[in-house]
Amino acid sequence: MTTTRADLLLLRHGRTVANASGLLLGHADPPLDETGERQAAALAAEVCSGRFGPVIRIVSSPLARTRATAEAVAAVAGLPVEVDDRLIELDYGEFDGVPLAELPPETWAAWRADLSFRPPGGETLLELSARVRELCDELLAPDRPAGVTVAVSHVSPIKAAAAWAMGVDDSVSWRMHLDPASITAVVARGRSAALSAFNDTAHLHG
Repeated sequence: MTTTRADLLLLRHGRTVANASGLLLGHADPPLDETGERQAAALAAEVCSGRFGPVIRIVSSPLARTRATAEAVAAVAGLPVEVDDRLIELDYGEFDGVPLAELPPETWAAWRADLSFRPPGGETLLELSARVRELCDELLAPDRPAGVTVAVSHVSPIKAAAAWAMGVDDSVSWRMHLDPASITAVVARGRSAALSAFNDTAHLHG
């Protein structure tokens, strides 16, 4: 088994029907589909295998798909799941549930060009980044207990956390791809952090 050092593991939830259908999925709250449930079980086994170190804490977005994925990990780790609203997906507002392929090209271009772009009734990437970075600072505070904290979240918050770990602007998130039930690992370095793995899905193909 290849070891990967981690102080924080960021897990994307397992698949839902909306994910499989290519829909923008923000605060809408569908459950995992059957594939997603299998992915969550495989994810739990990998996270608790000892590859990353001992799991001491599990934190989750409040949505059903993340809660179910976190509970799968918790069942293996023997730990409770804490809910933190800062891990929730970007609020897509009126775009929630819309097929990504149906977004007008000019809307897509404006969104990619401007971190302060706000979907109608939704949230900007800058606003999401602020809440995620605040949480990451807390989870990797220098006085934290030794061990691995698991945070179960969604595409946009995990990309924001990866940008935080690399010390780069959040515009880099548009050049990242994140699969369902993937693992992203961060290591603490004093008061800073570094990315040690991104979008790891080997556990889904074993």
